Amino acid sequence: MKKFFAIIAVMGVLTFGMTQTILAQESTENAPVQTEEVVANEEAANESVEAVEVEAAESGSFFKEMKTKFIEGNVVFMSPVALALLLGLALCIERIIYLTLAEVNSKKLMGEIEAALEKGDLEGAKEIARNTRGPIASICYQGLMRVNEGLDVVERSVVSYGGVQAGYLEKGCSWITLFIALAPSLGFFGTVVGMVQAFDDIQAAGDISPTVVAGGMKVALITTIFGLIVAMLLQVFYNYILTKIESITSDMEDSSITLLDLIMKYNLKFKK
Repeated sequence: MKKFFAIIAVMGVLTFGMTQTILAQESTENAPVQTEEVVANEEAANESVEAVEVEAAESGSFFKEMKTKFIEGNVVFMSPVALALLLGLALCIERIIYLTLAEVNSKKLMGEIEAALEKGDLEGAKEIARNTRGPIASICYQGLMRVNEGLDVVERSVVSYGGVQAGYLEKGCSWITLFIALAPSLGFFGTVVGMVQAFDDIQAAGDISPTVVAGGMKVALITTIFGLIVAMLLQVFYNYILTKIESITSDMEDSSITLLDLIMKYNLKFKK
């Protein structure tokens, strides 16, 4: 019996030793694979970091180059162009925000007003128009306020108040067009001054050479380029603003006609 237990113990020890040896061999074989995976991950991470650094360097170099060209173009002449850009963009952003807030789902609004008028609830229709933002709701409210005065009065009120709201939509656009025209003019002004400076340098040196005229020509070209860039950028924003104004104006006209049709349809005549 003792021999039996001894044999079992020896077999257990040998089995445990063989198992440990096999596991050690497997871990040794997998180690290079894991190492290769880690190395590959590290290389990918390094490449991504390098790409980000290159992109940041390119972005920084772009702004640095713009700053350098701005200084080379003479701050005296470039500052008005930059000021025109800032003021023009400020006006464009203000108009875009105003027009975005002025937009409303006109079909939904007129449907709610029609539902209220169909029930004979004039005050409810007024409340809907009063609690809705935008020029379309304001026009409808002005028309509903004068229902008891006749259809002709309502029509005149809608047309007149529509003109007022259109004026609010176009407010400030003339200043944007001013900066669009002013930016290239300021650039051309710098061009003329740069050319005069170049001729003065030629006269002072008594010789026509690229080195003599390079400074004045650089000022002339850089100011013109920046002025044209500012004008084109503001023109894009201005055309977008005009598109939104035309869309809102069209909705105003359609809603005004719809409101008059609703008044005629339900024959709304209320006494004071």
